[in-house]
Amino acid sequence: MSSLIINRSRSRAVLLWKTHGIEIASIFSHAFADSVSASGFSSDATRSFKTTSSGFESRKISNLTFSRSNFVSTTRPLSSEAVPVASTCDGLTVERIIANQWPILDENESDWKSHAAAIAQSIQVIKRRLQWKKLLVRLRMLSVELNKPHLWDDPTHAGKISREHGSLTGKMKGVMTFERELLEHIDMLKLAKEENDSELESVGETMSALTEMRRVSKEKELEALLSAENDHCSCYIEVQAGAGGTESNDWASMVMDMYKTWAQRRKFSVTVVDEMPGEMAGIKRATIKLNGEYAYGYAKAEVGVHRLVRISPFDSGKRRHTSFAAVAVIPILGDGSTRVQINDSDIRIERFRSGGAGGQHANTTDSAVRIIHIPTGITATCQNERSQHMNKASAMAVLQSRLDQLEMARQTAMNAQHTQSLTEISWGNQIRTYVLHPYRMVKDLRTNYEVSDPDAVLEGDLDGFILSFLSSSLDKSDDEH
Repeated sequence: MSSLIINRSRSRAVLLWKTHGIEIASIFSHAFADSVSASGFSSDATRSFKTTSSGFESRKISNLTFSRSNFVSTTRPLSSEAVPVASTCDGLTVERIIANQWPILDENESDWKSHAAAIAQSIQVIKRRLQWKKLLVRLRMLSVELNKPHLWDDPTHAGKISREHGSLTGKMKGVMTFERELLEHIDMLKLAKEENDSELESVGETMSALTEMRRVSKEKELEALLSAENDHCSCYIEVQAGAGGTESNDWASMVMDMYKTWAQRRKFSVTVVDEMPGEMAGIKRATIKLNGEYAYGYAKAEVGVHRLVRISPFDSGKRRHTSFAAVAVIPILGDGSTRVQINDSDIRIERFRSGGAGGQHANTTDSAVRIIHIPTGITATCQNERSQHMNKASAMAVLQSRLDQLEMARQTAMNAQHTQSLTEISWGNQIRTYVLHPYRMVKDLRTNYEVSDPDAVLEGDLDGFILSFLSSSLDKSDDEH
């Protein structure tokens, strides 16, 4: 049996047409060549056909079973008007894979149907989390907006529309490319088995590719959780100690250290913006800035009151104490995305000497800056930079983010989930409890997710809690919808 194989350079997928004795004449047109090229196949595949001025040259290949209808249009350029449905040569789609209910086995099992079922299930989850139909509708609306002739008369608005369109297009293309890649691997496995061709029996390599796709699909499921408007932004994390003096101050310092370690594990850059030390130990309040993609999307799961139960190291009687610390997370919207305009007449700037250990310069000049927004009473302080100008710029950035967050909270009536979460730091308002005595456990009271190793959590192992919260929030949103 002879075969015509088109190798795709990126995924090594194979498109194989069996041959049963028929002429390939005018079937192959320039349109098909364009489709192959647009789909990402290597140019070598296109060059395997000899062409003439009128199109592809007719070639005699034995044992060919082929008709124009066998081709499924999965390679059309993506548009907001029509999204092509990807399928294998025999019409198998992701939806049909799920409907077949193939059993999902362990990743170590060499069963391509198991891998395909797991990946298809992940694709379905990703589409649900991205609210696929709404995404396509929104993309159409943005495309119409982008085609308006006077769009760029307002550069700020145009830039926002363009960025959102690019973001949604990227998400759509990413899902569809992943879907096509799965189906191409299935094509290769099924047709190679039918051909019984030793050269195509590189099933091990394809199975490895499916196993890797299965692993990557879980990462893509996570990324799909972070599809809200500001999830991609960097953010500020604020920690404030509750009532309890030194004990609560020490707990607030532990919470802040936990977030610093977690952020470093996530490869976010961490900058201390403001810190007010406690009288004996710990901190009364501190703010850090996390720079990195999806920093806010992950960190927003930590908003609320955190409770600690332990034998106090500051109590000579070795009694058990309960301490509280509140966490607020504020997105940094970036240039051109601010929601509140700050007028010079609305702010008051105070300058004072920096506290803390300091150094040769920090404690000898009034380099620290506090900015008060008079209409709202919101303040922002920065004293960690060496110059007053740098402290002022950092404090202004924090103030802008806080005002933007307050406006978003006002518009969505969700103040309690953001900066207003700092108002009630007491029993009954906590989102998570950390118990170090008489037993050891950390439990999230919103999702009931718990672990028995509090030391690992305090050292920054927060991903389990964050993913559990994000998943439950999305499921709750789907149920309400």
